[in-house]
Amino acid sequence: MNQYLLHMTVSQQVGALFILVFGALLIASVTVFVLSIREFEEGDPVGVAHRQALKEYNSVLNASWLMMGVFWVAWAAGDTVATVLFGLVAFFTLREFITLSPTRRGDHRSLLLAFFVVLPIQFALVAWRRFDLFSVFIPVYVFLLIPVVSALADDPHRFLERNAKLQWGIMVCVYGLSHVPALLLLEFPHRESFAGRNAFLVFFLVLSVQICMVVQHFASIQLKAKPTAPNISKSFTWRAWLTGVLAGGMLGGLFAGITPFAPGQAMAMALIACAAGSLGHLVMKALKRDRGVIHWGAEGKSVTGAGGLLDRVDALCFAAPVFFHSVRWYFGL
Repeated sequence: MNQYLLHMTVSQQVGALFILVFGALLIASVTVFVLSIREFEEGDPVGVAHRQALKEYNSVLNASWLMMGVFWVAWAAGDTVATVLFGLVAFFTLREFITLSPTRRGDHRSLLLAFFVVLPIQFALVAWRRFDLFSVFIPVYVFLLIPVVSALADDPHRFLERNAKLQWGIMVCVYGLSHVPALLLLEFPHRESFAGRNAFLVFFLVLSVQICMVVQHFASIQLKAKPTAPNISKSFTWRAWLTGVLAGGMLGGLFAGITPFAPGQAMAMALIACAAGSLGHLVMKALKRDRGVIHWGAEGKSVTGAGGLLDRVDALCFAAPVFFHSVRWYFGL
């Protein structure tokens, strides 16, 4: 399969992947729709369980459609436009995160700094390919600057909690997502045949992580093991997690032909991304439980109008930086 993909043109590879992935998603969506037509008597426990299962499947499918759409945005829009679009996604996810967390008047300066200074600078550094500075700008400089700005607002009430909340939101929503367009701009000097194909790195990352999440979700239903952290997630078990990570890693190995990696390297990179993304998703669940919400968007509607965007990209926010820096370290970029 890898040799076949390697001998295809970029356009042919895009067409094949479009048919494969979106065709599978379409078939799954139609299947769920057909199953939803089935009627049950009101109050029938079988019908209640059936509708609940379909609701969960729809949630997974919606996330899959969005995650796969990320690749097509990266491919069709071009590097600069894709960077701007991901910056907008980071803006809405950060706003969603902050809106569900309490703030005080003393936080206003820090919030303005986060949304209108830190976020644009981070994505500008991506566009300028200043990867060394972009890698440390938020974890070092912004983490030190935010508390200073907050202290100057003269409001010590729950100072540590308020600043930690904002720093965490910036780290996940801005820093994490900024690594997705950064993948489009990596250069592989010893892989000339991969020139102009960086969008496939985004596809590889998104597909591996999403398959991991889908398999983990269904494995948790089938295995019916005792939850590892029941107060945070009723569905997370180590067996289901390992099943999902291995599935994502194996799929990554199969798609090595569209990456600059050999099959073994592709599998290792996919395993790393899947482990980071799936565990990051668990962390975001813990944050939601702390805030007392089930979804970042209540009743399926985000408080920002973004449609629960953070629920759909939280795994990618964790997987992207780990994957990006693993690739840079391994290839010495």
